[in-house]
Amino acid sequence: MSRVAPRPMQAADGGWHRLGRLDPLVEDRADGTRLVTVRQQLAPYPRALPDRLVHWAAAAPDRTFLAERGPDGAWRRLTYGEALGQVRSLAAGLLRHDLSAERPVAILSGNSIDHALMALAAMMVGVPYAPISPPYSLVARDFGKLSYCLDLLTPGLVFVAEAGPFRAALAAVARPDRVVVAARGAEAAGALPLAELAGDPADPAVDAAHAAIAPDTIAKFLLTSGSTGEPKAVINTQRMLMANQVMLEQCFPFLAETPPVFVDWLPWNHTFGSNHNFGMVLTHGGTLFLDEGKPVAAGILPTVRNLREIAPTAYFNVPKGYEALLPHLQADIAFARQFFSRLEMLFYAGAGLAQPVWDGYVALAREVAGRDVPFVTGLGATETAPSAIMNLRTTGQAGAIGLPMVGVTLKLVPAGAKLEARVKAETVTPGYWRRPDLTAKVFDEEGFYCFGDAVAYADPADLSKGFLFDGRLSEDFKLATGTWVSVGPLRHVLNSALDPLIRDTVVTGHDRDEVGVLLVPDREACASFTGLAAGDPGLLAHEALRAEVTRRLAGLAAAATGSSNRVVRAMILDDPPSLEHGELTDKGSINQRAVLARRPALVASLHAAAPPAGVIALDIRAGETP
Repeated sequence: MSRVAPRPMQAADGGWHRLGRLDPLVEDRADGTRLVTVRQQLAPYPRALPDRLVHWAAAAPDRTFLAERGPDGAWRRLTYGEALGQVRSLAAGLLRHDLSAERPVAILSGNSIDHALMALAAMMVGVPYAPISPPYSLVARDFGKLSYCLDLLTPGLVFVAEAGPFRAALAAVARPDRVVVAARGAEAAGALPLAELAGDPADPAVDAAHAAIAPDTIAKFLLTSGSTGEPKAVINTQRMLMANQVMLEQCFPFLAETPPVFVDWLPWNHTFGSNHNFGMVLTHGGTLFLDEGKPVAAGILPTVRNLREIAPTAYFNVPKGYEALLPHLQADIAFARQFFSRLEMLFYAGAGLAQPVWDGYVALAREVAGRDVPFVTGLGATETAPSAIMNLRTTGQAGAIGLPMVGVTLKLVPAGAKLEARVKAETVTPGYWRRPDLTAKVFDEEGFYCFGDAVAYADPADLSKGFLFDGRLSEDFKLATGTWVSVGPLRHVLNSALDPLIRDTVVTGHDRDEVGVLLVPDREACASFTGLAAGDPGLLAHEALRAEVTRRLAGLAAAATGSSNRVVRAMILDDPPSLEHGELTDKGSINQRAVLARRPALVASLHAAAPPAGVIALDIRAGETP
């Protein structure tokens, strides 16, 4: 593994933290495109992720690798030495079932020690695995997405940790050539018990299969959310995983100094929780405490309990998770001291972070730890394993995504008034499994992967300050006047201004005269504001709540610079975005296009000449409702 000398943290003056450094290099082309790389070189990276398990089982066999709470609430711990023995045993069993890239392992259940062991066992012998979003099995009614995913992947073995909750889903997707394995409750579901799958950990066939792994061996298939169509299976090779881990170490050298300790809920069917966080822990011989909490006010209490016991060395969450956790830290100074006691960085991804939330953590760190803790984010995708662009500078504000990471070439292509971001690196996927047509659509003529995202310069006069996220190109639209509306930046402003009453916003106005917004409420925050119960049917129509939302929107409208960022119509959604209909991912982020496509009548009423009573209609001349 590479070793990068740490840089000392400096004051919050725009200097470098105790992180790595990215120095940009630029090549401008005659056609208006620009290529941005960095001066630093990519260090050598390991062959495959299972090699790191072998390494740490020898170097630190008694160190805790994974921990999860058992039924009694106590931590069940698995050491590196124990993990390797169990992984080899399961790997020997997998070899008996004729598995391959054509017949991979599918894992339907969520994060658990058993999930990790099965995934590592598959990778140990060169068999890809596919972690599939649990809501496809547990929330969906018709199992349509689950069936589509399994038909696309044709797994030879399907694994669940606990069979009971998955019985209906397993029955719906049963096939004679699919072996179903369960760690618990196997008999009731007609599955093979995990203990019966296990083979001899000393089986030489495991060694032979492990030795045959190459950097381009497929490690896993990660399924996109399918919010803009059916899910796509993104090919993730061992090269992608390990190159990205070295890129991350060159950004965060503290990972190599002390084994990391994470408390993390992020789902392993997503690249953030799986490739990024789980990969960091295993690559650097750290410890991962599996967090059963959720990133909402009602689900954050298990996270609070875990963080009271375990002080992380770095913390990862989505913006709503940070928002839900912040009041607990602010209300308990001892808890805040514990949380920040050895924290090297805070990292968020998946959506924009509201500025008040950012400010709250910065202030807390200074108060209880007497130092700044970097708040880091970047830009990446399932197709880039995931990290491609990273911000390592102190900026004082949310939203800066930084510069291309070591080994990444960022291509900036003019797209109207915006810059489209495309990347090329060893971490970019070869494509979508069994969908060459979709693969062709996301690569340009030079082989650059097209994010579909726009970026803007943080400071056009100083490229070292990097880039800002400038929205999804597919979400932007024109008003009837021909004026472009940049949805991403507008949502960031709205979400910050309406926090915490509103969890997220969906911007409307395509081919209409003005911009509108559908507001996704945080019912707990609204209940606290109004004094009503969160489940009260009159909560969202409460006069004080509507008046407060109106006041904040009127302030934004008064400060707007034109019709493209002036919201004059709003509606608080009583029917929340649906996971089953693709409006919401299991990370909690909103898909704009899916919400708008599912609710055309609602959008029409929002923009009607005579809007119904539920619509907040601002008088843009007076800045208040008529």
